[in-house]
Amino acid sequence: MFDIDEQKMNDVISSFQIPVKPEILSEIQNLMDIKEPNIEKIAQLIASDIGLSSAILKIINSPFYGMSRRISEIKQAVMMLGLKIINGLVTALLLKASFKGDASISLEQFWDDALDIANAISYIGNKVKNEVPVDMLYSIGLFHNCGIPLLALKYPNYKLVLQAANKQHKNSTALEEKYYNTNHAALGYYVASSWHLPKEICYLIAQHHDLNYLKYNNDHQAQLIYAVLKIAENVIERVKRQRNSPDWEFIQEAVLEIVGLSQMDYTDLEDDFSELFE
Repeated sequence: MFDIDEQKMNDVISSFQIPVKPEILSEIQNLMDIKEPNIEKIAQLIASDIGLSSAILKIINSPFYGMSRRISEIKQAVMMLGLKIINGLVTALLLKASFKGDASISLEQFWDDALDIANAISYIGNKVKNEVPVDMLYSIGLFHNCGIPLLALKYPNYKLVLQAANKQHKNSTALEEKYYNTNHAALGYYVASSWHLPKEICYLIAQHHDLNYLKYNNDHQAQLIYAVLKIAENVIERVKRQRNSPDWEFIQEAVLEIVGLSQMDYTDLEDDFSELFE
C-alpha cells in the first residue's frame, strides 16, 4: 500500500523542478466552481489560448471519442462533452506543455506514448462499463507517468535506468528507488497533488504499478479505473511494440475480471483499437 509521507513529499518537491500549475488553469477552474458556471466565459477563456484550444479540438475529433459530427468550436466541445471532461483535457494538455528543458530521454517520444495511453484509456473506458468515470480518464492517462520526465530532467543517467528496466521487461520503479530513493509513480502523485487533481486520481497515480492494488483496495470505482488504465497500457504496448506491458502477466486475470471481459472480449477490444490507431 502507498503511505503518504508529508515530510518526504515536501523534500521531493524542493529537490525536483515540479511544474507550476498554470494561471489559466486556475482561472478556468474558478469559473467552473461557480454554482451556475457560465459556459460562454469558460469557452472564451480556453479559446483565448490558441495552442490549447486547437489541441482540444484535435483530440475530441479523433476516432477515439466517436463524435457523430465534427466539432469546430470550443463552446460546442464544452456543451457536448461537459465541464468535467473539458477540465480534464485542459489540465492534461497544460501539464504536457509545462515540462521543458534538457532531458536524458526524448520528451517528445515520452509525450507521444502518454497521449496514446490517454486516448486508449478514454476509448476503453467508454467501451467497458457505465460506472467508469470517463471525465477522469484522460487526465489519469496523461498524468500517471509524469514522474518520468521529472527524473529525466534531473538525472543524466536516467535513460540507462529505463533501458535496464526495459531489458529486464519490468517496470522501472524498483530501479528508480535503488538509484534515486524515489520513483516515477510517487513523483507523479506529488505533481498531481500540487496541481490539485482529485485525491482519487492522485492516489491511483501513486499506486499504478502496485500489482496487489486490486487485492487490498475494495473501492469498486477505483478498481475499475486501475483496471482500465492497465488495459490501456497493455493495448498501447501491444500496438506499438508487439509485446505485453511489464505488469500485464501478473494482473491480467484480475483486471479482466474487474471490467467483465473474457480473454476473447479483450482480444476483440485490442483489435478494434488497433484499427483506429492505424
